[in-house]
Amino acid sequence: MQHAVGAPLPPPHGPGQGPAGWIHSAQHPGPVPGPPPPPSPPAASPAGPAPHGQPTAAPGWTGNAPQGAAPPPAPPTRESTGHIQLPPGGPVPIPAPPQTDNGTGGAMLAVLLIGPAGAGKTTVARHWAKHRRVPTAHISLDDVREWVCSGFADPQSGWNDNSEAQYRLARRTCGFAARNFLANGISCILDDAVFPDRPVVGLGGWKRHVGPGLLPVVLLPGLEIVLERNAERSGNRRLSDEEVAGIHGRMAGWYGSGLPIIDNSKYDVETTARVLDDVLARAITSPPSW
Repeated sequence: MQHAVGAPLPPPHGPGQGPAGWIHSAQHPGPVPGPPPPPSPPAASPAGPAPHGQPTAAPGWTGNAPQGAAPPPAPPTRESTGHIQLPPGGPVPIPAPPQTDNGTGGAMLAVLLIGPAGAGKTTVARHWAKHRRVPTAHISLDDVREWVCSGFADPQSGWNDNSEAQYRLARRTCGFAARNFLANGISCILDDAVFPDRPVVGLGGWKRHVGPGLLPVVLLPGLEIVLERNAERSGNRRLSDEEVAGIHGRMAGWYGSGLPIIDNSKYDVETTARVLDDVLARAITSPPSW
């Protein structure tokens, strides 16, 4: 078929379609434009305005932008939040281990810190647990024992079957918690006033509840120190001087038991925790027999 000279050509891509980037719509009548001009020459061409009808530069286009048009924005190299520029994203590197690894390092441990009332075992145990490089939990027997609100058997009112039963229940609960933490990769340290003359409910009970890998350490300052610290307590944690002296005297039976003993009479909490870590490091390589 022949067409008159100057008549518009039909679209080469079928009805309603045209060259790439152009849509012919019957809703906008008018002459069908001809094919677009050939693409612009490479970037090496002399600078100048783009030929009439040339499409707008796409992102990343390196050719010359049309005269009067802003150049395409450079790809962002920094993330931003609000008005704060953030450094480029990337994986956080694992911190390098220290050159020397003294103490227990990253060992998985179950520790029982023994001591009389006023020895500072709860404070030292919590400090040691908080400053380890690996996850470590602190389980205090007194805290667990005081979970009982109504019907709490306060030993200050006299030692009886109820207080004995609640102590045993608290120890079993602490042992279960310790095993659960250890099974999930978290070390733990427990504290209790264990008497050497009651091995069945003392070390023997803790060994049954936690396991043979439990490392016991005795914290035993002088009597004047525990009396002074006990005087600073309040509530049912504070005992009479006679009770404190009697407990401290019974704790002396740990000497000669083979368990490591720390006299923290002249140590602050941080120093005591550091000594405890050194003692435990030695106990790992040569566990005490108990």
